Amino acid sequence: MKIIICGAGQVGWQIARQLAGEKNDVTVVDQNPDLVRRASEILDVQGIVGFASHPDVLEKAGARDADMLIAATHSDEVNMVTCQVAHSIFSVPRKIARLRAQSYLEAMHADLYRRDHLPIDVVISPEREVAEAALQRIAAPTTFDSEAFLGGRAQLLGIALDAECPVLNTPLRQLSDLFSTLRAIVVGVRREGRLFAPEPGDQLFAEDRIYVCAHSDDVGRTLGIFGKAAQKQERVIVVGGGNVGLAVAQRLERRTDRVRVRLIERNRARAEAAADALERTIVLNGDGMDSDLLAEADVERADAVLAVTDDDKTNLLVSVRAKQAGCKMSIALVNDPTLVPLMEVLDIDAYINPRATTVSSILRHIRHGRVRAIYSIGDSEAEIIEATVLSTSPIAGRLVREIDFPGGVLVGAVMKGKEVVKPNGDLRIEEGDVVLLFALSADVPEVERLLQVSIDFF
Repeated sequence: MKIIICGAGQVGWQIARQLAGEKNDVTVVDQNPDLVRRASEILDVQGIVGFASHPDVLEKAGARDADMLIAATHSDEVNMVTCQVAHSIFSVPRKIARLRAQSYLEAMHADLYRRDHLPIDVVISPEREVAEAALQRIAAPTTFDSEAFLGGRAQLLGIALDAECPVLNTPLRQLSDLFSTLRAIVVGVRREGRLFAPEPGDQLFAEDRIYVCAHSDDVGRTLGIFGKAAQKQERVIVVGGGNVGLAVAQRLERRTDRVRVRLIERNRARAEAAADALERTIVLNGDGMDSDLLAEADVERADAVLAVTDDDKTNLLVSVRAKQAGCKMSIALVNDPTLVPLMEVLDIDAYINPRATTVSSILRHIRHGRVRAIYSIGDSEAEIIEATVLSTSPIAGRLVREIDFPGGVLVGAVMKGKEVVKPNGDLRIEEGDVVLLFALSADVPEVERLLQVSIDFF
């Protein structure tokens, strides 16, 4: 597939790395020659220096025979104009744009992106994606990562194992026998920095960070088996009143269990705007790192603090200070992946990586076909792929144990009709089933072949 990526920043770089590694023909466009040079030298991509919205630049990038254009520059307006030029002049079949300004995303303006107006096929909002990720973390407070799949019927749980975990040093095969009615499977293990798909004979050890696919009804039991007690979130403090913080507070207000929310915002004008937009949330104007202000927000009784300012170091320090003051759980928004190893050292319970969240959302639409959802794990080291099985797929009609999956691929769950079942070797995969797969990045192309994803791309 020939793909043009406009913008070589963090998101553009990650998408280019992912797609080039899967043998796509990728061209990166950016006005910054240093970013283009870096992409060209490190990745197997072509680089073009120039303004993405200029027709001559897109011409040079090969827009006339491109299959897809992804506009991920830092400017919403440039992204929109780039898609318009790609459509009107070059007839690029599929166009994806990243838009940040919330006014562009209002439901009442949805008609704006019709083909006869602004021809954008898919609009990605990083802030909305990150806000949803934050709510997932709050909903599963004893996990470091969480994402819903199969229409909310299955959950991916990231669980950090400690020395008190009751099932350490037990082969996974034996765990399956001990908890035969538990609809949950360990699909990934990170040990000493390395992520791998475990074998049935593998054991789990203290300090492992595992990924588990669980039926939504079995999440509480799954957490209990791995030594994590379920916790109810009744008091939440949000630090940062930007688009992400405001979206999280609004969603928490709409929940039926009446979560008490306090929002802290340093900028007075932004704090006043947040107060006007929220109904039950108490908004405090001040620095989230101020101990007195945190005390005023009742941090010692808070079930969770969510630090989502636009500064990584502020988010880390706020999270540390909140935990020291007695808050049960801290979640930090972290853009810089090199800071992630500090999470455990600083006793921060979970983090949100906006880049990985946005990349996951874009990949979902790139893989299109029958892929229903994709979630990127770590630094794009693996993916959770939810896809419908086509009649032409090599796995249709075969038992799980008969399918030649690569070593880095595991089946986490299968949905037949509306019922989610735990996969085993004797389960037959049939046309129309929806499968949830864990796949290391190197094995994603083979997974796509097995799913025949590209057969109905257009």
